[in-house]
Order: sequence, then structure tokens, then C-alpha cells
Amino acid sequence: MPSPLHDTLNLLFRHRPQFAVEMLRDHLGVDVPDGLPVQVASNDLNDRPSIDLRPDVVITVGPRHSPLHAIVVEIQQKEEPDKLHALPRYAAALWLQLACPITVLMICPKARTAKWASAPIHTSLPGYTLACQVIGPDQIPAVTDPAEAAAHPELAALSVMAHGEHPPVIEAFVAALRHLPDEHAPQYYEYAYRLATKAARYVMERVMETTTWPVYSPFARQHYGKGLEVGRAEGRAEGREEGREEGRRRGRAEGEARAVLTVLEARGIAVSDSDRAFISACTDVGLLDEWVRRAATATSAADLFAEES
Repeated sequence: MPSPLHDTLNLLFRHRPQFAVEMLRDHLGVDVPDGLPVQVASNDLNDRPSIDLRPDVVITVGPRHSPLHAIVVEIQQKEEPDKLHALPRYAAALWLQLACPITVLMICPKARTAKWASAPIHTSLPGYTLACQVIGPDQIPAVTDPAEAAAHPELAALSVMAHGEHPPVIEAFVAALRHLPDEHAPQYYEYAYRLATKAARYVMERVMETTTWPVYSPFARQHYGKGLEVGRAEGRAEGREEGREEGRRRGRAEGEARAVLTVLEARGIAVSDSDRAFISACTDVGLLDEWVRRAATATSAADLFAEES
């Protein structure tokens, strides 16, 4: 069954098929016709009487009904010997349909898989050996320039996948979101978030916490933001019921304390009874605000109380 990573990479190329041409031409040196329309085509490569052939994405370059080049994009997360039989057939079946040069582009998140996919595939048809074009971590540049990330958001998302544990890559990607249309920024953030490793997601959350840019991650929407709003809303309500300035201040502090505990709980961080009591008893709103920010990236409850170096 396809994984979220597989489906996200698939969407990147379907959303903007020109990206496949750019990766082949700019990063692998493949001669693909320039200045022509590029579009996603049907991936139904039926070659009866055999079974149906359905690669991940098929892209054509040139007029839709008489393309000058076609690209089969296949997402490959692990070594699959059976795929070595399917890939040459994908290329052959598409060539029979379109009668134009065919390139098979393999996207491999792991270096080991990319090395495996780079080996020529020999077939039983005399003279027919398929050499796939492969994009693995080593072929994906570490995009650390926000301007480049904004100009090439698909490449920036792949950079997060391959190099996301390097903070400048995440910082450039997040900064680039500010320059994308409002309707596109959340989409590309979700792409990158789903492609990122767990460690890279941690870095993304930390970077987003230090900016005023809206946080788009599923974690932030479902837990962090919700926890803050619920906790603070409850605190404000209690403050109104008190009807006095002291009541409002106490209510706000209690709301902030609930927000801290909610964020820690949502992130699966254990909180001892003594720490819970200490947080709940705090009335320093400024300190509680700081604890809320720290809770978004803390690895333990103790991180909230650590002195900054």
C-alpha cells in the first residue's frame, strides 16, 4: 500500500509536471526539449494480453497528442526485485503508444535505494537495456537560500526530505513560504512536513515557533494551537467571572498554565505530579508565556525550567 511519503512525492510531480523536466535537465543532464508545454498524461499503459501497467506518473513534453518526449516518474522507497521487470515494460509500453523518446525517472528517498536503482536493467529482448535516471539524496541539493526556495518550492520540499536535519534548509524553506501565494504556502508546507524525517519535523516545529508566520503543520493545528486557545479561553472566562483585575490576572495565568500542560500532553511528554503542581501554581504570566513557547520544542518537562545559557 502506498505510504504518505510515496503519495506526497507523487503529488509534487502531478501538481507541477514541469518539475520532472527540471530535475532531469538541471540535475541529471538529460536532454529534454525546452520551451514546450508539459502535462500529466494517462498512466494506463495497458499492453494486452499482459496485465495492466500503471506507473506512478506519466508526463509528456510537447503537444498533447504528438509529444516529443515522455517521462515515467516512479517513486521507489526500497529495493524491489520485481520492479526490475516492470520498469522496462513501462518504458516500452509508453514508447509503443507515443513513438517518442522515453525517460524513466526514479525518485529514491534513501541513498541505498538510489544506488540500487541506478544499475542498468537488462531484459530478455536482445539489445534492450534500460538505464533509469535516478534522483536520490546525493542528487538533491541542500537549498539554504530563501530566494531559491521560493523560486523552486518543489525542489525545496525535496531538500527538506533529504537534508531537513540541517537547520538552514528548514529556515530557508520556512522563509520562502512568505513569498508564496497564500493559497500555496500551506500546501507546500504540508508537502515538506510529510516528506521530512521525524528529526526534521522537530526542527520545522522549532523554526516555525520562532517566527510570526502561521504554523501549518498537522501537529500545530490539531494540538498546539488548539491547546493554547482552549486554555487561554478558559482562563479568560474565569477572569470575567471574578469581575476584578486580580481575577482577570489569575484567570489568564490559569489559562496559560493549562496551555502549557496541554501542549506537553499533546506532544506525549510526561509531566510529574510535582511539575504539574508547580506549573499550575505559577501566576507569572510572562514566565508562563515563555513556558508555552518552550513546550512546543521541549523533549522533557525539565526543559521548561532550564536556565538559558
